[in-house]
Amino acid sequence: MSRRTRLFKATLSALHFSGADSMIAPLTRGVGAILALRRVQPPVPGDVTPNRTSKVTPEFLEQVIVQVGASGFEVVSLDEAHFRLIEGDYRRPFICFTFDGAYRDTLQHAYPLFKRHNLPFTVYVATDHADGNGDVWCQALGEAIARTDRLSVKIDRVERAIRCDTRAAKEAAFTAVYRWLRTIEEVNARGFVRDLCASTGYDPSQLCAEQMMGWDEIRQLAADPLVTLGARTRRHFALSRLPLGDVRAEIEESVRRLERETGTPCRHFSYPYGDEPSAGPREFALVRELGLKTGVTGRTGLIHARHVGELTSLPRIAVSGDYQKRRYLKVLLTGAPFGFFTAPAITSSAA
Repeated sequence: MSRRTRLFKATLSALHFSGADSMIAPLTRGVGAILALRRVQPPVPGDVTPNRTSKVTPEFLEQVIVQVGASGFEVVSLDEAHFRLIEGDYRRPFICFTFDGAYRDTLQHAYPLFKRHNLPFTVYVATDHADGNGDVWCQALGEAIARTDRLSVKIDRVERAIRCDTRAAKEAAFTAVYRWLRTIEEVNARGFVRDLCASTGYDPSQLCAEQMMGWDEIRQLAADPLVTLGARTRRHFALSRLPLGDVRAEIEESVRRLERETGTPCRHFSYPYGDEPSAGPREFALVRELGLKTGVTGRTGLIHARHVGELTSLPRIAVSGDYQKRRYLKVLLTGAPFGFFTAPAITSSAA
């Protein structure tokens, strides 16, 4: 766990135990929030795969659902949130649950919870992943590190030996390598991970098919009125680094493919990674031009009335493995910490 994350958690706890979050909330809460999740998995004894921030347990997800209601929010679909924003209907703050990446565990562990509570949620699909041949390089990186006690890698042309002999060391190694990979060309980053996997004896060729829902499973979700499907490009590349024609193709073709496969309209979009280096005004304008209702980012924040003019660049709040306590979410939903501290980015464990 990084020093930044520890400091932010301490800030959240201080706001909770002092009651300051409740006092500040009337000034900071806004009109709603969009929660960003990725993986929902029961704990696996002995699992040393890093990238734990991408995972929460089903038990904690149910606590989140309970906490949202206790905090006075109404869980709504993205279509309903869009309607309330454009109509200026702010009588009760809203919450939208969103899942980045159509991981199979969303169907196995999250869907039954939302079904039991009769609550809507959204899943964003990268269409290559649904085909079973997408490059889930972030997950492959974690699997490779889990299988070795020491990495010998060249980073910025410098040979480095990185310890991976404990769970904490694996987490630190994953974070260090991941952050560096996000600074280089993505094609090169993906090639680096393939080479790293080979050096540790791990074959990631079936990882996508193992972890991601196929089209039959996605159609199963699409048939339920509680579920909204959104697009997340074809190949899950950082769009800001691609030529405009490629960006348009990545967005538009993923939207049309999702509509053809499910027989339902696609009105919503999630930018891969979603941080400032990955998506910006050009991408936001293109999503709007293509007629999509909303675009969600990896930037942290609540929804305010001003976002009616920023519907294709909406912020979210990450629900991640580092923050699996109800008090953290309670404070985040007040908006209190964002007045003086920037939360760690959602994209720290992107697929």
